[in-house]
Amino acid sequence: MAGNGENAAWAVPRRGFLEVACDESGSDGENLTGGNTDVFAHASVRLPVESAAACVQQVRDRIRSPASEYKANHLLREKHRAVLEWLLAPAGPIHGNAQVHLIEKAYFVVDRAVDLLLGDAADALGLYRAGRGEFGDELWREFLTAANQLLRVRNDGAPQEPVDAFFRTVQALRRADRRTELAGTLDRLTVSRARADSYRARLVDGPTLIPVLNPLLPAIVNTAAFWSAGGRPVRLVHDRQNMLTPERIAWIGETARRAGIGFGGLRLVHSVLDPRVQLADFLAGIARKIASDELNGQGDTALTALLRPYVDPASIWGDERSWAVLGRTRAQERSPVR
Repeated sequence: MAGNGENAAWAVPRRGFLEVACDESGSDGENLTGGNTDVFAHASVRLPVESAAACVQQVRDRIRSPASEYKANHLLREKHRAVLEWLLAPAGPIHGNAQVHLIEKAYFVVDRAVDLLLGDAADALGLYRAGRGEFGDELWREFLTAANQLLRVRNDGAPQEPVDAFFRTVQALRRADRRTELAGTLDRLTVSRARADSYRARLVDGPTLIPVLNPLLPAIVNTAAFWSAGGRPVRLVHDRQNMLTPERIAWIGETARRAGIGFGGLRLVHSVLDPRVQLADFLAGIARKIASDELNGQGDTALTALLRPYVDPASIWGDERSWAVLGRTRAQERSPVR
């Protein structure tokens, strides 16, 4: 499908850069445990502009909706199942030239809280996977909500209330714990209040440049890591987002540099003006829905199998059962950049 000229992103890369277009689905800001979605998906597409435009037109021709702008929901309707399967299929127009980075929001909260308070997220996965089964739905939900409130920038109550609420739930987990392998993690969290107080004090002093809980920024870094893994630096074209201020784009670049990622910059565009971004928008919305259904035990076996080749092995995902069908084998995984 490679075209000619400067739009043939991987065949004739401008100044040696691979250009990849991106969009996301499932953004609820910092409300990760009480928002409208439980999965965040960041999709990227590596196609020439002409090929992407032809693909979008094929979607329109097959669906034949009068809508001026097509979204993932058009493809997710049951009556358009054949179009969705065509788009994702191994012989389809984007296979091998698209990727999606998935973030399970509840696990992301635990991961970020453990990293902040213990200086290392290594214990987050064990705590998360044991959580609901060990402590019960109600107590585990209280812990997730408290961790979300602790980390989020916005706080409508007393300055110390998020810290107090979080450590009350940690104490409740300790009292309920019957698993010796979790005891050490809970004990270390119990004595980490100084770190939590320091973090909240910094937020009171002024707005933070990089919100800890927003999944978009690490997703972009991981997207750059995925596409540059072959040795060619990547330049990203992204749908416009208020979150992507010049300062945060600079943070993405610096984080990528420290991780040894070949990141050549990020350019913001209106999605309707770039068919590659429109395809990324389709894939992000489709992937979020399929992954969320699988996470909640309502997965469609055929669609999950079609999505799996697109899923970034470094996706930030905690649920073991759903990752076994969504993700790659453990040997294929790489560590995400957080």
